[in-house]
Amino acid sequence: MATLLLLRHAKSAWGQPELQDHDRPLDERGERAALVMGEYIRQRRREPDMVLCSSARRARQTWGRVQDRLTTEPQVAVESGLYLCGWPALLERLQRLDRSVSRAMLVAHNPDLQDLALSLVAEGPADDLAALSRKFPTAGLAVLTYEGTDWTRLERGSANLERFVAPKQLV
Repeated sequence: MATLLLLRHAKSAWGQPELQDHDRPLDERGERAALVMGEYIRQRRREPDMVLCSSARRARQTWGRVQDRLTTEPQVAVESGLYLCGWPALLERLQRLDRSVSRAMLVAHNPDLQDLALSLVAEGPADDLAALSRKFPTAGLAVLTYEGTDWTRLERGSANLERFVAPKQLV
């Protein structure tokens, strides 16, 4: 069984209006939230083998803070094609993962992550499904399980939602 961790970047700073969207950093709250999520992932033994991360600064910083709390060193691919690309492009990238990857993490943006999660999930805890349908908050994490490790077969309705959690629930 494979696990897919969908992590939305943490809260970004808006104090520098001259910056392009792609270049916005995390704010202090975002940095703290990313550390909380990293701790949650480590404690739940959900550390990824492979991380696909958007090239946006806030996504890279989110991953960096999460990684600060982990005990493993996964393979990491920072890719510009994951930046605000739409959920079908995210799915297509996940489908290209190697079979050796049993636990993958995708660090990206909304609405793409929420749309991807909702398209993949067949079932899960009712409260978590309802929360996921309402909002995918910054630093929110959807943990999906998927039968087998042939990522080419990842498609609509092929995964189950194990847990959907936001930093607010953990502090």
